[in-house]
Amino acid sequence: MEVESRSLEASRPSSEHIPDSSNPLLPTSDDASRTPDNSPTPEARSVLTRLYISHTLSAWNSRMFEFGAVLFLASIFPGTLLYASIYALVRSFSAVALSSWLGAQVDRLDRLVAVRHSIVWQRVPVAVSCLCFLATLATDSWALTIVLFAVQGLLACMEKLAATANTVAVERDWAIVISDSIKVPRQDLNASMRRIDLFCKLVAPVFISLIDSISTRYAIWTVFILNTASVLVEYMAIAQVYKSVPALTKTQAPTTQGDDINSESEDPHSNTSRKIPYSLSQSLAPWKEYIANPVFLASFALSLLYLTVLSFGATMVTYLLHAGFTSLQVSYMRIGSVVAELSGTWTAPVVMNRIGPIRSGLWFLNWQFICVAAAAVAFVAWDSSSQFVAGTLIAGVALSRAGLWGFDLSVQFLVQENVQEHARARFSATEMALQNVFEMLSFASTIAFPLPAQFRYPVLISSGAVAVAAVCFAAYVRKERGHLLHRSRCMGGDKVLYRAVGPGSV
Repeated sequence: MEVESRSLEASRPSSEHIPDSSNPLLPTSDDASRTPDNSPTPEARSVLTRLYISHTLSAWNSRMFEFGAVLFLASIFPGTLLYASIYALVRSFSAVALSSWLGAQVDRLDRLVAVRHSIVWQRVPVAVSCLCFLATLATDSWALTIVLFAVQGLLACMEKLAATANTVAVERDWAIVISDSIKVPRQDLNASMRRIDLFCKLVAPVFISLIDSISTRYAIWTVFILNTASVLVEYMAIAQVYKSVPALTKTQAPTTQGDDINSESEDPHSNTSRKIPYSLSQSLAPWKEYIANPVFLASFALSLLYLTVLSFGATMVTYLLHAGFTSLQVSYMRIGSVVAELSGTWTAPVVMNRIGPIRSGLWFLNWQFICVAAAAVAFVAWDSSSQFVAGTLIAGVALSRAGLWGFDLSVQFLVQENVQEHARARFSATEMALQNVFEMLSFASTIAFPLPAQFRYPVLISSGAVAVAAVCFAAYVRKERGHLLHRSRCMGGDKVLYRAVGPGSV
């Protein structure tokens, strides 16, 4: 009787198996008529080319400036990481504080207007920052240097927020409409855009580092010229995409909870004491909406992965150099890690097509956890100062990156399918704010344990974050599917389950 009851429970509709038109995780009748192997039409290829050009320019300039700014600050303030750390923390904090509000603005605005604003407000702060860097290098006044540094921090916040707006608008909203309109599988489009991000993440820092090794001023001028020269191309390319896809035109701006609060707070009969609670409620509304969303646990699990030092970032690179590796060897390791990350973007669409985004996310995240946990245990159990132990950590981290980006694409697909159109940018911006919170906590872990000999503690914290993420996503999977594993296969109940659910459901 117990097996039979479990089989009946498993027979309820599953988001990955039962063909229900109300279920956003499954293709519609239009989607069913197309196959993943179909080549895009010439018109579709034209739209994709322009979209990829715009996205490449946005990602390249953002990655180049993000890394270049650290190099420029190191030249201006040699011998200390204080100013670079303050710069990075302020930049991340701006995203934590204002991303949700920014997402609400993106949801309200016309799609093209929102993206064009994000392009302009990315490029203008970068151009002005480059001029400030040049002025700082040319001055001998300490007071002027500090003033210019404060201005650069403010400009960095503006650039970070604009980059966030561009990401949530294009990757979480435009990608859905475009894939449906030009009949391109969304998981393939998501993967292609992620590969662009990873390519720029690898090449742009190397490019600007090579120029900075010749002259910091040359590097600053390079960032300035490429940034200003690309803005018109990016601006026009995204406009052509918008024109080619009529579905991107919003028919009306829906009324949201934030709008209702806003209208109430503007009541001429309301006094100041009432406006303050309304303002607080309005600022918390995106977070309440985010937590109440059905995919909250999946999104939260992804955000937790940003609490890590195991990413070939500045912290881990510093440890590897202390362990005796040369900068050239570290560069090779970074390249190998990016290759593993790219493999995840190639594998994820194939796996999602076979088993669905929920189960693919579960397998990718478990793979990441196994790799990170094995590397962390070896690192803590043995002498962490030896190159052999450091090598095991490198191997584990590199292998885990395939799981990371496969999981990232799986969750991105789930978010795209389950968040309503009028709230996509607001949800994604809140998610990115949470990611910045965990990223700041990773900075805090290395501030608390700054010595290379203490690096094991940030490693344990990072692996613990992956473990908690795995638990959160497992809870999400159980909520959606009613189970984690097909128990019938493990306990000999295949026939009972097959009769209750039917073929194709197991």
